Amino acid sequence: MSDQHSFHSLETLAIHAGNTADPLTGAVVPPIYQVSTYKQDGVGGLRGGYEYSRSANPTRTALEENLAALEGGRRGLAFASGLAAEDCLLRALLEPGDHVVIPNDAYGGTFRLFAKVVSRWGVSWSVADTSDAAAVRAAVTENTKLIWVETPSNPLLGITDIAAVAEVARSSNVKLVVDNTFASPYLQQPISLGADIVVHSLTKYMGGHSDVVGGALIAADASVGEELAYHQNAMGAVAGPFDAWLVLRGIKTLPVRMDRHSENAGRLVEMLTRHPKVTEVLYPGLPEHPGHEIAAKQMKSFGGMVSFRVQGGEEAAVEVCNRTKLFTLGESLGGVESLIEHPGRMTHASVAGSALEVPADLVRASVGIESADDLIADLQQALG
Repeated sequence: MSDQHSFHSLETLAIHAGNTADPLTGAVVPPIYQVSTYKQDGVGGLRGGYEYSRSANPTRTALEENLAALEGGRRGLAFASGLAAEDCLLRALLEPGDHVVIPNDAYGGTFRLFAKVVSRWGVSWSVADTSDAAAVRAAVTENTKLIWVETPSNPLLGITDIAAVAEVARSSNVKLVVDNTFASPYLQQPISLGADIVVHSLTKYMGGHSDVVGGALIAADASVGEELAYHQNAMGAVAGPFDAWLVLRGIKTLPVRMDRHSENAGRLVEMLTRHPKVTEVLYPGLPEHPGHEIAAKQMKSFGGMVSFRVQGGEEAAVEVCNRTKLFTLGESLGGVESLIEHPGRMTHASVAGSALEVPADLVRASVGIESADDLIADLQQALG
């Protein structure tokens, strides 16, 4: 559906990759092909390869081409949600008896998928501090097939040296999966650093407007991409055409949004580090952050996610979330509006009692693109 673009800057690719003008009308935005099936020119005579929209849909194709271009991969695939993408990846590449190394700081839904779903069909997992390549190497066994990384991580904003862990994966004949949701391809491109597969919740920064749920896989290797595509079709949790169209629309402004998210987060962090009721600020842009130097090397900027701990423990953290007026109390992240949450009771409740349990006094903020002065004032009054 798209021309092969000779441009390489992500700002240009975000707008043009996969977004070829409609050949029938010249419409500059790909149409929403809200259709389930396609007329064939005789049995097996498919027009453009389309026969049924679970297998392929032109609007979804446009998004998948865009995703592959942004992440520098050979194949992009769009799903109904980020967890649907993860589920497809795990079922496509693993079988009973296999083992996965997962991070000690990860999205609660990812942990739940491993702990409560994948483990029931014979796949084992163990936890490692992925910020330490030696710890990752020590966790790899003869049955390990995947190393799973989030960087920056959710919700503690830990940083993993992707290139160092990719070397561990290569030397162990293991595939490296990187969840790039917090950074987006504008800030970080894991495939260029050695990752085999990139995962996204398109719901977050890629869509960017809190109006769509979606997920993606981008494969560095064409044969891996084909295997994932086979399972995508066989399992069927695909992105619908309107959802694909919404994400495509969001991606066009990804670079300018991420610049503002990062700028606002930096301003907010300056205030939080000085506030007497904040005991710790977790943000890779801080020089004292243990992953700061690596983040500065592998990211364009430090992103819009900020976590912080407060005096008074769990109840005080919950009250901060409840008292905000501009920050919206809600799960998810990456929208143009600022969100705030208590991970221990909300997005990460599923990891309670595990090695991934998060501090009870932790607050996570998704810093939007509103006025930084207004956001700072709101958090100041919420902190008291």
